[in-house]
Amino acid sequence: MTRVLVIEDDAIIGEMLTLYLTEEMFEVQRVETSREGKFALSSFNPDILLLDLMLPDASGTELCAEFRQLTAIPIIVISTKPSVTVRIQAISSGADDFLVKPFSMQELKVRMDAVLRRTNAGRPVVAQPVGAGVGASSGMQLGLSLDLERRTIVLHGLHIETTFSEYEIMKLFYQHPNRVFSREELINAVRGIDSFINDRAIDVHVTNLRRKLEKNPKEPQYIKTVWGVGYKFIN
Repeated sequence: MTRVLVIEDDAIIGEMLTLYLTEEMFEVQRVETSREGKFALSSFNPDILLLDLMLPDASGTELCAEFRQLTAIPIIVISTKPSVTVRIQAISSGADDFLVKPFSMQELKVRMDAVLRRTNAGRPVVAQPVGAGVGASSGMQLGLSLDLERRTIVLHGLHIETTFSEYEIMKLFYQHPNRVFSREELINAVRGIDSFINDRAIDVHVTNLRRKLEKNPKEPQYIKTVWGVGYKFIN
């Protein structure tokens, strides 16, 4: 499980980040000061850092430089400062990306995935042999099924981890093979799980599922695009 360290002193924003990322299957620790953040780098050992630039004990883009000297993990700055100059300074000081508050949680998730891929610091897809007695659903002939107890996709005998929303979408596909689902129907399937879901978010989830399941994501075997409508799962 990918570990996220959130350094954010605003209680409301910090709680929103913690709840959303936890639902997306990240392990999250939030602290409110630069000092606590530096301690958490060693005690929590995060894979990625979300850093506010206005903290009670420190502020400014020099924070990026300080944390970059302490760690090589990706750093995404989350700030109320929209200035291009501040963004350039932050990235020049060691940040990997910059988001201006308020921002979409889904956009944050996509940016986190992107920097984790680029730096090879993210969690790889976890795959392990299916043991005897695992309750994988039956009925598919292509080597793909769902393990309902463990909430994983089983592909050719290997367990593939997904986010909460990805699993819910795949479960709907799996239960209704060959049926075309509009983006609105897929949004309804995960609404309440991902409160920031929209058409673009559905496309991102499908893209991520293809990366995890398809031999060639650009020529998918399982999840097909139906142009002008949405997607369908091929049995």
